[in-house]
Amino acid sequence: MADSNAASEAEPGALESGSGPATVDSGPVTLLQTLRHLDSGPRGLTEAQVAERQVRLGPNALPSQREISWPAALLRSLCDPFTAVLLCLGLVSVAVSSWGTACVILLLAAVSCVLRASGEHRADRSMAALRGLVATTATVVRRETEELPPYAREIPVDELVPGDVIRLGPGDLVPADVRLLRAQGLTVHQAALTGESAPVSKGAGGLAGVGARAGAGDGGAGAAGRGGPGAGEFGRPEFCFQGSSVASGSARAVVVATGARTRFAAAHSRTGAGRRASAFDRSVHGISWILVRFMLLIPPLVLMAGAALHDRGQETLPFAVAVAVGLTPEMLPVVVTLCLARGAALLARSHGVIVTRLPALHDLGAVDVLCLDKTGTLTQDRPVLHRALGPDGRDDPEVLRWAAVNAWWTLHLADLPAPDALDDAVLEAADEDEAMAYDGVAALPFDPLRRLATALVRTPGRTGRHTLVVKGAAEAVLERCVLADEERAQLLALAARQADEGLRVLAVALADRPARIRGRECTPADERGLDFRGFVTFRDALAPTAAEALRVLADRGVAVRILTGDHPGTAVRTCRDLGIAVPADAVLTGGRIGGFTDAELAEAAARTVVFARCTAEDKARVAVALRAGGHTVGHLGDGVNDLPALRAADVGIAPRDAVDVVRESADVVLAEKDLTAVGHGIEAGRYAGGNIATYLRITLSSNLGNVIAMLAAGLLLPFLPMLPAQVLVQNLCFDGAQLAFAHDRPHPSVLRGPTVLRPRDLLRFITRFGVLNAVADLATFGVLGLALSGFAGLADASAFHSGWFTENLLTQALGMVLLRAGRRAAGGGPGPIGWAAGALAAVGLLLPVSPLGSLLGLSALPVLYYLLLAAVLALYAVGLVGVGARVERGGQGDLGVARGTTQGAT
Repeated sequence: MADSNAASEAEPGALESGSGPATVDSGPVTLLQTLRHLDSGPRGLTEAQVAERQVRLGPNALPSQREISWPAALLRSLCDPFTAVLLCLGLVSVAVSSWGTACVILLLAAVSCVLRASGEHRADRSMAALRGLVATTATVVRRETEELPPYAREIPVDELVPGDVIRLGPGDLVPADVRLLRAQGLTVHQAALTGESAPVSKGAGGLAGVGARAGAGDGGAGAAGRGGPGAGEFGRPEFCFQGSSVASGSARAVVVATGARTRFAAAHSRTGAGRRASAFDRSVHGISWILVRFMLLIPPLVLMAGAALHDRGQETLPFAVAVAVGLTPEMLPVVVTLCLARGAALLARSHGVIVTRLPALHDLGAVDVLCLDKTGTLTQDRPVLHRALGPDGRDDPEVLRWAAVNAWWTLHLADLPAPDALDDAVLEAADEDEAMAYDGVAALPFDPLRRLATALVRTPGRTGRHTLVVKGAAEAVLERCVLADEERAQLLALAARQADEGLRVLAVALADRPARIRGRECTPADERGLDFRGFVTFRDALAPTAAEALRVLADRGVAVRILTGDHPGTAVRTCRDLGIAVPADAVLTGGRIGGFTDAELAEAAARTVVFARCTAEDKARVAVALRAGGHTVGHLGDGVNDLPALRAADVGIAPRDAVDVVRESADVVLAEKDLTAVGHGIEAGRYAGGNIATYLRITLSSNLGNVIAMLAAGLLLPFLPMLPAQVLVQNLCFDGAQLAFAHDRPHPSVLRGPTVLRPRDLLRFITRFGVLNAVADLATFGVLGLALSGFAGLADASAFHSGWFTENLLTQALGMVLLRAGRRAAGGGPGPIGWAAGALAAVGLLLPVSPLGSLLGLSALPVLYYLLLAAVLALYAVGLVGVGARVERGGQGDLGVARGTTQGAT
């Protein structure tokens, strides 16, 4: 049996060959050829044929994917460079018998691994949700033997095989990929596969889409959707695909693909590879490798310096490890998790937005390009009447009245269960009393082959005559009207202009007919010699919150890109109605996307606003191209055709009512498909990202300053500048205080643009402020010398350790207050950062004089030291404010955080 890729190159869902029928060649083939290749016919398969194919081809079930086990996910998390370094440092600490340091390091590494493994294990459970879109039973036509007549019965869909003949009716889910044998008024919803908003007409002879103007509308039944050029294989009217559902009509079809060989399964299999590294992953990875380089460099330097200058080898090793640990933000996994978890909890509680993968909240805050479909997001899932035009192109209310008469009586006389979307829009805009004033006689419901709906009515006050009201596609109606060729061409051009502006167009025509007995059926032969009356045009109803949500996104530096399966004119019209600027060269169709190389597409995507007639592959390629251009990309989608793009984007977003597999695969799930909820998510992500960035800036700059000072002190002093236990306690106190950033409320300025951690910018920041911190430490050495009666007083190791311990915690407390995001925010009291910094300062002042301090080798210091230290801290604070102000004037990039407005934002 050939694989699914081989099948995809053939006619959709062709029967794979093993020892059985040959594979259908690629390209269009006749129905007879399809049946021959499937070794089947209109009477269905025999039970013997079914049994043989079930054994050879397997059940009609979607491919299962083995979930990654918890131990495997845990082991995979060890590949993170930051976690690996922590483990190495912990093992070295064990080797030198520094048990306290080793326990803390290994505990933090274990917490980091467990947190990462939990997220990945949960994210790998989406495959089973595919079954939610698949029907459970199907009506199949089979024969016991070749001689016996066929019979119809219900069977579980997993028993279907290629070659089976099935029946489809309104509301049925298509259980496999099928080719139509015959169809009557068949329209299907395949938005989950293509993103098209309207039902699509299907026909056994492949004629359903012939002559229809894409996006122009077909009339009556609302089956205006058309598989345009970008619809690809899904646009072929003779095929229906698993994952779609029947909107109206009925059909008999032959199964051409089952199980893993369906287009539905193929769409998901393209998402089977692991998710690309997100913005958060790339940032943390880059920062981790910066720390790795530092930590691999520092211990050897300390060891060599100690051995060369003071003949301390074994004694220096624990200190060298402690120095490396001192540079490491050990609490990074905990702080990051707390910031993201708290933001996610508030988001879920306040706005019903669920974050299924915690790092996705950071990615959401970093998004500067949001890709989305227009249907259900920018527009509602229904059309509304735009205008009623006479033959001269001017408004004519009489055209709307006759369109309403047609819609009302085809609905009631043809026993339709409900009006279709276009008829509903007509009846909503018209006066129904006027339509009911006419007495219906007979009706022909919408037929996707003729693309017409017809009603025969009796006009009040006229006896012996009836009025035939015909409504449908412009081409179909005009060819039945009594018009000169030039006049018909002008009217077709008028309809084309309306369609090019993104409007759906229906034509209305009348005819006077002799009275007939009520109940006598109309026939297509009656639809001749018509008198053309005008057009009714429709546009998509705009989502009520879309315009305001787009304005908010633009203010926050998020550019919107429209990726849709609909006609480009329809998408551009929606953008124009919502105030989204779409230049003439900012529209790209799926047919052209396929001809671009990756580099060419990246260049084109930078200036394109609307991507129309997109397939699933097109959407994914656009997301990759935008990422290649340096953007952080979010993708909002709800159909199977959005799965590859959700995987390719930095953060995938889906509404709660999306296709099950899409919802389970998304990083962020919205209570409703509403851009306002996306805006709330971006706000929460930027607040969380701002806090994480502040934590990293303050921690790394402080740690780097301490390490530089430790190296200098190690060269100057005859003893270790700080004992390993003291380094560990100092780090734990500082890291404990940093947990307050999970509860901080940054300044609203963080919302102005995307927040992305950039390792190079962060390195510049920590270098500047780390050097400033080291200068403060070295000044403290001088203060200690003065307070302890000259440089000789520095020989007192306990006093030196105590003085530097206190100064370190006080400078770190100052850095927390002065370097936090939005430090100039007024009012509201000290807040969590102020209280945490105050507690840290208190520990620095009180611990050396406490009983616990003596256990750590610390002691009390003279009052003169504290007076001189206050002067050093004052100068340090002035330096922080001065350097910080200069950095801000130079741009936010120097803060290690990229913020700005993306070109092309709405």
